[in-house]
Amino acid sequence: MTDPVESTGTHSRPPGFLNRIHQSNKQYLPQWLGVPAHIHHVAYRMANPPVERPNSRREFQHLLQALEISEGAIEERFGYGFKTAPNGDRLVVVWEAHTEYYSYQVWHVVGDSNTPLDFGPITFPGYQMPLCPLGLRVNALDLLFLPQELPLDRELPARLPGAMVYGSRILGDDIVAVTSFTPDEFDRERYLICSTSEQALRQQVAKIVDTIVAIENYYHLVMLPMKAFSRAVDQIHDYEQRHLYQRAVLIEQLGGTNPPTMQKWLTVLTQDLLQVSRLAESMRYRLSASVPYDRIVQSNLVALQERPYPPLRQISEYVSWKITGVTDGYQQLLRRIDAMEKDFEATVAVLRTHIELRLQEQNIQLQDQNMKLLASVDSTTRAQAILQRTVESLSVIVITYYLTGLGSYVLKACYEMGWVKNANVATAIFVPIAFAISFTLMTVGRKIIIKRMANPAGDPGGH
Repeated sequence: MTDPVESTGTHSRPPGFLNRIHQSNKQYLPQWLGVPAHIHHVAYRMANPPVERPNSRREFQHLLQALEISEGAIEERFGYGFKTAPNGDRLVVVWEAHTEYYSYQVWHVVGDSNTPLDFGPITFPGYQMPLCPLGLRVNALDLLFLPQELPLDRELPARLPGAMVYGSRILGDDIVAVTSFTPDEFDRERYLICSTSEQALRQQVAKIVDTIVAIENYYHLVMLPMKAFSRAVDQIHDYEQRHLYQRAVLIEQLGGTNPPTMQKWLTVLTQDLLQVSRLAESMRYRLSASVPYDRIVQSNLVALQERPYPPLRQISEYVSWKITGVTDGYQQLLRRIDAMEKDFEATVAVLRTHIELRLQEQNIQLQDQNMKLLASVDSTTRAQAILQRTVESLSVIVITYYLTGLGSYVLKACYEMGWVKNANVATAIFVPIAFAISFTLMTVGRKIIIKRMANPAGDPGGH
């Protein structure tokens, strides 16, 4: 779609890691920039950078097509296109993707330095933004570079909305930048950069834009999670008070509480721990980048090489006032959340250990009861066994008695028939025989019963 601009000597350098890290993405862009210039910058935060970054690249390609721009270059995270109008004005469109956001810059560089430029819509012939970019807009700037004297102090409020105007000499004494940090009717913050030396302004225009854009983008990214931070401060305060109360109850009632009640406490504490852990993960994701972003802002403020421009207050004074202590507050909140998470984990661990110890005590008591019950059952079983043997012995005696009685009738009959000489002697002889028969019957019967009880499947009929 676009024809990439090739650098001089590119073919003599083999592609590789060292070539990539030392080669600037913007090395061909400055030749198309200049002053006077009117620049619109807008940055969008990506909710899912791995997915939205390639989408923003394709979006930029569609933008170039819609603007009928055929010259330029597009790389993985940087691209630009430009075209020239019949009157000599140049339109330069720049796209750049970063770790968390991507941005567009639209430059209108006039061919005639006498052409008037002012804040508001880009006045390049036929230009109109043809699409609405993806993502959450975190920054929008309207920058005006004019090679002339800065307007008088009383004229600045008419061009820069807001109650206060800030200004500094930057990158030497020849260039002055002023802003009010207040969005205009188009929701853009205005910057007016002027210098009586057109050459100095032209040489520094790219650096000034990059520095101001970096300050504004990362300053806004630092401030972006402020609402979530305020909510998290209230939430962690509630959890701290709640946990203090829970620990007081545990200390007071833990000794005399039964395991079911402690299990309910453990369930409540575990739910609170999960809520705090979820809050910790969310805030780490939102606030973890605030420290490097703050450093980027501070380093770019230093790169501006500010000098006072009386009677205006310096630009860095406003930015420092807004972000001083913010990242420290973010990190302090993360430390409070981490401490709260560890406190919940410790309390849950102590309560779980106490429950386990209490259950072990109950198990030991139950084992003692079972041992006593087993001992009692064993004693009862032995008594029953002795009683059973006694009953069996008595049964043998009873059976012997009845067999002897029956045998005496038979022997008396035999005596009457003359088969035996003395019935009493015969009865006495029959008594041991009856005893042997009774003992044999009891022994065989007991063995049959034991065998059937040991193998109930062998007698399905119950016989």
